[in-house]
Amino acid sequence: MRRASLIGRLAAALAAATCLAAAPADSPVNVPEPEGLYAGPPKGYTPATLKGAAVIDAEALAALVAGPDKPVLIDVAAPDRKPSNFPAGRLWLPVHPSIPGAVWMPEAGAEPLAPEREALFYARVAQLTGGDTGRPVVVFCHVECWGSWNAGKRLVRKGYTGVRWFPEGVEGWQDKRETANLREDPAWKVGADPQTGR
Repeated sequence: MRRASLIGRLAAALAAATCLAAAPADSPVNVPEPEGLYAGPPKGYTPATLKGAAVIDAEALAALVAGPDKPVLIDVAAPDRKPSNFPAGRLWLPVHPSIPGAVWMPEAGAEPLAPEREALFYARVAQLTGGDTGRPVVVFCHVECWGSWNAGKRLVRKGYTGVRWFPEGVEGWQDKRETANLREDPAWKVGADPQTGR
């Protein structure tokens, strides 16, 4: 009986060690920051840090929004896609719940991002911040979304010093707070490639 118990514990320990050894680079055990922008699958475990930016939680974001230095909130979540089996002739009207006051620039954190789209992203953020690279800018999408990490990284590389990354995303906000349905930022939408939507 003791031997069977010992074998069972050894097997469990071996299985756990195998899982850790085989864990992908985006595992929750330790997700290192890539040197540049992340070009892998957009959904997955992200690093706990973003060099050059502050990582904030929902409480810190709520305090920032309520404070005197109003941040620019940038939502880079991808839009919902129409299901392939959606009935023909029915109107497709998806909603995009987000943090009230945010500007929605879908997939602005994609990598690769066409040079003209990247230039538009920088131009739009410059407009939203009034050219103040030190103004607080909060980037987010969904939980476990690399898009917001990439968007923050782009801004840090461009010299923005007030970047905040909110990795909990819309889900982390809506746990205790109201959301608002957003429409895509008109300037971002106008500049989209009709083939890719980016």
